[in-house]
Formats: sequence, structure tokens, C-alpha cells
Amino acid sequence: MAVIGAGGVAHARVAVPKIVVKDGVTQPVFSYKDAIREHVYVESSVDSDRDGRKDRVRVDIVRPRESDRGLRVPVIMDASPYYDNSGRGNEGERKVYDAAGNPAKFPLFYDNHFVPRGYAFLAVDMIGTTRSDGCPTSGGAPDVLGAKAVVDWLNGRAKAYRPDGGAVRASWSTGRTGMIGKSYDGTLANGVAATGVKGLETIVPISAISSWYDYSRMNGVKYWTDEQPWLADYVDTDPPEKCAPVRTELDQGEDDATGDYNRYWAESNYRRGTIGDVGNVKASVFAFHGANDLNVKTNHFSLWWQGLAKRGVTRKVWISQRGHVDPFDTRREQWIATLHKWFDHELQKIGNDVLRQPRADIEVGPDRWITQADWPSPGARTLTLRPGADGSLGAKPAAGGTTAAFTDSAGPQGTGYPEGDLVSDPTAAKPYRLAYVSGPVPADARISGTPAAQLKVKLDKPTANLTALLVDYGEDTRVDYLGQGEGIETLTTESCHGESTPADDACYKQTRTKTTASPVNVVGRGWLDAQNRSSLSAPTPLTPGKYYGVRWQTLSQDYTVKKGHRLALVVAGTDADYTTETPTGAQVTVDLAGSSVSVPVVPAAGADVSTLVTPRTRDAWRGPVNVVLPRQPRNLF
Repeated sequence: MAVIGAGGVAHARVAVPKIVVKDGVTQPVFSYKDAIREHVYVESSVDSDRDGRKDRVRVDIVRPRESDRGLRVPVIMDASPYYDNSGRGNEGERKVYDAAGNPAKFPLFYDNHFVPRGYAFLAVDMIGTTRSDGCPTSGGAPDVLGAKAVVDWLNGRAKAYRPDGGAVRASWSTGRTGMIGKSYDGTLANGVAATGVKGLETIVPISAISSWYDYSRMNGVKYWTDEQPWLADYVDTDPPEKCAPVRTELDQGEDDATGDYNRYWAESNYRRGTIGDVGNVKASVFAFHGANDLNVKTNHFSLWWQGLAKRGVTRKVWISQRGHVDPFDTRREQWIATLHKWFDHELQKIGNDVLRQPRADIEVGPDRWITQADWPSPGARTLTLRPGADGSLGAKPAAGGTTAAFTDSAGPQGTGYPEGDLVSDPTAAKPYRLAYVSGPVPADARISGTPAAQLKVKLDKPTANLTALLVDYGEDTRVDYLGQGEGIETLTTESCHGESTPADDACYKQTRTKTTASPVNVVGRGWLDAQNRSSLSAPTPLTPGKYYGVRWQTLSQDYTVKKGHRLALVVAGTDADYTTETPTGAQVTVDLAGSSVSVPVVPAAGADVSTLVTPRTRDAWRGPVNVVLPRQPRNLF
């Protein structure tokens, strides 16, 4: 092209290509078909497989061809351990390579949509997985530092090599990087952000872990046994003997014998750990989480969010009523549009309105979304509910000296009791649980935040596993988060998002919300090993026959209890559905006058929060019997 200079003389030179912006967002002006596809190996700071060489991280890159002609582009990066085992997304997509070993197909839509708009997309193999060196460590330092090294390379602080061994720089990049991903991928984004690495401008963690102790257990109660070495082995497709010594160390470090927190867990605590700390976060955060995710549970998001808020980090959140489900399969068109604006604002530095929108989008019922200024709802007020001697739940405490008891006993399968048994027939006496039920709720009561149980208990043994459930009794059609799909049904039709090539199309199966009609829903779940009541790392057994105050939070929630429904507190021993503990056999005596549950509730305008739940009168209501609740599938991906 000819550019006319001063004096009317034509100078033959090629203009530097530019990003095109319209209506506050980048436009698809670069060819995806002609984009550069390449791979490099970034040298990390760790030697996780102890072979005497620093681990190199495989980085697969697709970027506009114009980025070799003067255009410098920001980076969207998905670091993952799943590219050659389970794959990514609802359809389990894996990478596909051409004859030269370069990526021909990238999973998910990020490359198809964003590369034509002036971004590079990087699919990074986590250390110890796919084509990277090393051993995976289930959230430990190598996992995080390997991904961090890629951000360092993009900003000129780390070395990288071509397949032929030659050094290579990311001269095509602005250095501005955004990390995105679901589950383990989003967890890596949290971990890298918690190192405070320069150049990481934003992260989009989807259903992501913020502390691996909290992924494996709660308050000393284990969700899974051998979780750390099992997961490391799952994501590692190399011969088992290569990383067997590392998995042995993971097994020893996780300390399944006690369930306690220790130095091992501190390494993979990104909120306040030895490798990362929420206080180091410089990147903005756009988080997504399912309020009913029982794999990566909601305390991962809520405690991370709380830490970000205290430090004034720029942030945004979507919360759905599903389980471990991606927003792409929840609210697809709105998600892509909002994510596009977010990355444009944070990485291209385009002045659009994404930060002027309300901070939080909340799904309050099947496909019913609201927006609000923050999360939890700024209008939430604490409603304190107390168990009564007659089995009611209300604002008035029981008379002094009133007690009730249950036993942390084995159920029919030899473990504890499943949730269906714990919530069935709530007005009936059962030896393995206590249940307290309110009267009909006089108006819709929206729970927004983190409920907490506070009990005054004595045991006849040094400890017991304790379960607290907050339960909604009332027939309703709800998102089917416990069933297959965790709230979605995958269809045969497709929608397309971005540009395609014969090897990598931009089309994905559509989904729709899956609902179920049921008379009961468990709203809040929380677990505690009583000897960890004061410390996660230094257990103190209880003296039999002596009363102790114990308090623990349930998982965070955003949920509406409908008018006419009843709210209940169920207290029990070992939960057979979501923990792998062995019942202690302890009898637990509860001082009702010293016990309560605190629930954050959003009242209607001008309403007194204390009037939202009334004590149950002596009526004929019994509640559902023989309840069978599916156990949510453990969807890691």
C-alpha cells in the first residue's frame, strides 16, 4: 500500500495493522485460517521430576499473522492438566497436532472468537502433563510456578525455546496476559494471580479452587481419601513409575489419618499460603461459580472473593444455580458478550462499560437472573434461628437446660447416613439426627451469603463428626443440580462462536436448563470434626461429659425459600454422601438453649428480617418421607 507523505511524495511501505474497535469491543478483522500456529517450551524455575534439569512447559500458540508484521497483541491463556486425558469443555475436546507437532485444533471457543479480534491464545500444558516436563503435584508449587513462568516469558523475564532448541522471545506480545479456565484450569489462574506476577492483568476463574485443603476436606472432615496422589496420577499420562516418588510424597503430605491442616496444605493455599496469597493479587478478577457445586464447593469462591474485596481488587462475579457447570453451557450468548467486553477492557485497554455494569449477576431460579451491586447481597441481614424442645425452629431460644441427643453412628452401608435419610420425615425422632422445622415462611426469603451453625454440645467420646444441613421443605421446580449434567441437558443442535477451519470449528452443542420437581432441597451443608473446633492444625479432643461451644460455617449459597415453604436445621453425625469419614459412635448431646443457626437473608423493602420465619405450630404437617437424593456426580473437568 502507498502512504502519502509530506509534499505529496508517495512512500511505498506497509502500514502496521491495527485493532479495530466498534461500540466498545474489538472486531473480527484478522484471519483465523491464516493465523500463526506454533509451539515453544518455556523454562520454569522448578525441577519437579528431580532429573537435574529445570522443567520446560509446553506452550501451544495461535496468533494473528499480522503479529509478525508489527502488530503486538495481548494474550488469553488457558493453562490446563486436562489436554490429553479428559479433554476440555462439555464435549471433552483435546488438542490435535499437525505433522510438524504444531497445534491444529485448540479446545474451546477462545481461539476461534478472540484471535480474529487481535488476541493470541495460549493453551499451556501444566507441568507434568501432556507435552510438558515434570510431575503434577495437585495444586502444589510446580503446578503454579510452571504457569507463572509463561507469564514471565511473555514479559521478557523467562527463557523459551523452539522445538529445534533455539531461543525465542515473545516479541509479538504486549505482555498483557489474561488467564481463564474452569476447575483445575481456573485454579491455576487463582494460584498464579496469588504470586503477584507482573503482566497478569486479569483472571477469569470458573468453578476454581482457592485452597486445596478446602477441596479435600472441611474442618478436619475428609471429602475423599487419597485425593492428592489420585488426581496427580489421573492427569499424568506418562509411565506411572516416572512420578511415583512424588505421588508418595503427596500421599504422606495430605495426612489422611488426621484430616488436619499442615505445611503441605499451606503450599497449595492461594488465599494465605507459602507460594501465593490473596494479598499479592494485582490482576482483576471475573469469577463464575455454581451455588450448588459440590465438587469445587462454594467456600472456594466466597473466601477468595472476600479476600479480594478487602484489598479493593477490581472484580466481577456470576453465580448460577447449577453444579460444576461452565457459563458457556449456562448462559452462552450473554457470557461470550460479557467476557468479550471484559477482556477488551482489561487487556486491550478499551474504555467500554463493563465495569459500569452491576458487579454481580445471580441466578435466583431456573433461568431467572438478577443483577446487584455486589455479593453477598448488600441488603442481606442476619436471621438467627433457634431450635425448640418441640422440634420447631424460630427466633425464641429454648428454655435453659433443654437438651436433645443423637449418635454419630453407622448407617446401612457401614459409613454414615446419606442426605436423603437425614432430611426424610423431619418431624419424626431418629437416633442419628436432630431436625428443627419452622412454620410456613410468610414471604419469599432469599438467602445470600454464608450460613453458620453454632451448637453447645457434650460428647461421651473425645470427638464426633458433625453435619449441619439447612433445608428447604416445599414443593417446587428447581435446577436439577444433583442429577446427571448438574443442571444442564446437552442437545444435538449447535451454535457457532468465531471463525472455523477444517481442523478446528467454532461450533458447540447447545444446552438447556434441566429442572426437577421436588418437595425438599438441601440449601446449606457444613461439616466439622469436633476436635478441630478451634484449630485446623492442632486438634484438641473433647473431655467426655463436658459441654463445648462449636461453630462452623456451611457452604455459601444464594437461594430463595418460597412463601409457604418451611426452613429447617438438621444436625447429624457422619455424612455418607459427601465425606469418607468413619462414624465415631459418640453420643452427642445438644444444649438447645445455647444453639442456633445464623442465616443471611434479604428481606423485602421495609420488612423486619426476624418476621420471615415463624415457629412451627402443632399442625398436621409432617414433611416428605423416604426421600432419595442423588449424589452429585464428581465432575472434575
